[in-house]
Amino acid sequence: MEKKIMKGNEALAEGAVRGGCRFYAGYPITPQSEILEWMAKRQPEVDGVFVQGESEIASVNMTYAARAMGARALTSTSGPGFSLYQEGIAYWVSAGMPCVVACVQRFGIGDGFIFAGQDNYWQAVKGGGNGDYHLITLAPNSVQECHDMAYESFGIAEKWMHPVLLLSDGTIGQMVEPCELKPMQEYDMDQPWATMGVKPGEDHKVITDITYFEDLDEWNEKYLQKMRKISEEEQRWENICVEDADIVLVAYGISSRVAEGAVARAREEGFKLGLIRPITLWPYPRKAFEEIPDTCRGVVTVEVNMMGQMREDVIITLKGKFPTYAYATRRSVAKVDEIIAYAKDVYDGKVKEEEVY
Repeated sequence: MEKKIMKGNEALAEGAVRGGCRFYAGYPITPQSEILEWMAKRQPEVDGVFVQGESEIASVNMTYAARAMGARALTSTSGPGFSLYQEGIAYWVSAGMPCVVACVQRFGIGDGFIFAGQDNYWQAVKGGGNGDYHLITLAPNSVQECHDMAYESFGIAEKWMHPVLLLSDGTIGQMVEPCELKPMQEYDMDQPWATMGVKPGEDHKVITDITYFEDLDEWNEKYLQKMRKISEEEQRWENICVEDADIVLVAYGISSRVAEGAVARAREEGFKLGLIRPITLWPYPRKAFEEIPDTCRGVVTVEVNMMGQMREDVIITLKGKFPTYAYATRRSVAKVDEIIAYAKDVYDGKVKEEEVY
């Protein structure tokens, strides 16, 4: 298998290309612009289409149109660009359009800064647009996973006829590591749901948006049933030393890599730390928490944001069984020693169980 040294953003883009992506529309924004740059080079090489849209709003809607015509289509952005995508993404959901979007998170409210961050979590997993919905959300923590998750994202989206979000972060996106490249896939655009043209004399396809032409109560019920099935079947996670842990860390993306280092070092010192790494942020991997022993003294999320956004999902999952805390590092990636020190303070009862502000 071919192996290259690549940035996370480059690996994500190449994973999408090798997974059959033949349309990309996007707009430059740090720290994800390498995805756009890679696609500008690669799409012509595979007879695909690359468009640098005049805005994020144009790009998200071009992606919708290309996907509706059958092409595997990707768009990507960061922070404030992801905010501009939300109306378009909500339309993807209502139409059952299996588009894929990548958001490489940056820190900050509004326009934000170019620092890496993890403060798009609420927006990503709670439904950033209007209406009731979640996106299937995958969170890579390595260059290899950026590649692999992009490669499989279209298959997941088509399985459920529902959009998929690749939620990376600026550190993972800019990180350089070895990456084994997947084989090229070809994809037949002529799908039953796609608005493909037909040859002269053939019957035209008639595609109806069921959101508006089906009984709304029936549509709602089908959608809820689909979301419940996704929630049950698509949970993904990695557990490290959880079965006997006195304190369990919960982290994704770059934070999970540092947290894994903290577990290893703490164990060398005789302090029993464990780690749950959600690989799907939605559906949230609630099954992973069943492995936490009754003797555990606390569960701590590690996040590059101000308010410990993921902690809410941990509280919902645990239903009060264990006290929960957030080690929210704002715009700085946590350090191994800092995580261990905080976990020891939790173990010793020195930290209050409260909101992080």
